[in-house]
Amino acid sequence: MLDVRRLRLLHALSVHGTVTAAAEALHVTSPAVSQQLAALEREAGVALVERDGRRLALTRAGHVLAAHTQLVLDQLAAAEADLASLRTSVSGVVRVGAFVSVAALLPRVIQVLRSQHGSDVDLFVHEMEPEASLPALRRGDIDIAVIHSYNIMPRSLPTSCESFELFVEPVNVALPLSDPLVQQDSVDLSVLADRPWIMPRTDASCHELTQRACGAAGFVPRAQAYCDDFGVMCGLVEAGLGVALVPSVARRPGVALRPLTQQVFRTVSAVVRNRADGQPAVRVVLEQLRQV
Repeated sequence: MLDVRRLRLLHALSVHGTVTAAAEALHVTSPAVSQQLAALEREAGVALVERDGRRLALTRAGHVLAAHTQLVLDQLAAAEADLASLRTSVSGVVRVGAFVSVAALLPRVIQVLRSQHGSDVDLFVHEMEPEASLPALRRGDIDIAVIHSYNIMPRSLPTSCESFELFVEPVNVALPLSDPLVQQDSVDLSVLADRPWIMPRTDASCHELTQRACGAAGFVPRAQAYCDDFGVMCGLVEAGLGVALVPSVARRPGVALRPLTQQVFRTVSAVVRNRADGQPAVRVVLEQLRQV
């Protein structure tokens, strides 16, 4: 019979890529990982790893077994969640990965949790974009991933995860208060084709959003600046450096936000592993996220 603890090590190697990273993730030593993988190979009766230069890589059989292991671990996590849902007490550490503009709302969540549950529910926050938080959720590094997606850029979820919508907000064009377009109820992006643009960094999904929205309007935006934070983007817009696309949560004095004629929306959701919302501590954090 295959040992689940050894299967977990194989899965960690498939996710993290190296024995050292897998060992760090599971808080064991690298030699222990290698020894247990060798034992798992004897149990399986087939080679699961092979040398690829100085590192160990999964064989075809290793990839097959790692995929089955994902299902086993997901089912074990669901079983743990179902058992946890039967408890009457609410306690535990809940690890949340949230992107910048929503992470700013988490202090309010923490205040409410402490007023209702004291130190019994401990929120541990990681600031990360969905591109990082969803893989972290699947690895088990976090319990809740707060993510965003756009109606013109749907986002796929990892298997064995479920999503809870928190809110939907329009994406607006940010303009200086002195801009004549501020007088309009909505703005067609095509009239901004010759303007300089404040763009999110190129590896962010928000950058792709701006590229797609402007492309649909018939032009490629000319970047005047790149930055990570919507607040900074709005500050540069206020200074007259260019225009930008930002969600409503980025609203700030000195900048006018006007909806787009093309109607682009951002949906913010909390994602957990299947049935994890049944765990009392995770459930109360989800409830507060919805309220805030």
